[in-house]
Amino acid sequence: MSIAVNIYYSGENGNARKFAEEMEKSGTAAAIRSEAGNLKYEYFFPADNPEIVLLIDIWKNQEDIDIHHASPMMKKIAALREKYNLHMKVERYISDDAGIPEIDKEFIVL
Repeated sequence: MSIAVNIYYSGENGNARKFAEEMEKSGTAAAIRSEAGNLKYEYFFPADNPEIVLLIDIWKNQEDIDIHHASPMMKKIAALREKYNLHMKVERYISDDAGIPEIDKEFIVL
C-alpha cells in the first residue's frame, strides 16, 4: 500500500510556480525526497492554467506521512506558502497494490 497526496497550489501573478521553483532551488524539495518513506515528490504545471501547480507526493504509509508532518520541514513549507499567498486543494489516494487490470493494459503503451 502507498498513499498519494495531490496538492493543487493556486495563487496569482505566477506565485504558485515561484513557490515550486523556490522549493526546488532551496533544496527543500530534495530534502523531502530523501525522507524515509517518500516515494515521489514532483511538481507539475497544468497546460490550461498557469496559476496552478500540482504536487504529487507519494509515501509508503501513513506513519511516514505523520513523521514528515511533525518535522521542521513543514514550518518551511508553510512559510513559503504564506510568502506566496497560496491556496490549496488536496486529494488523497490509497493504492490497492493490485496493479493494472488486464483489460486496461491494451490502452497503455509501455
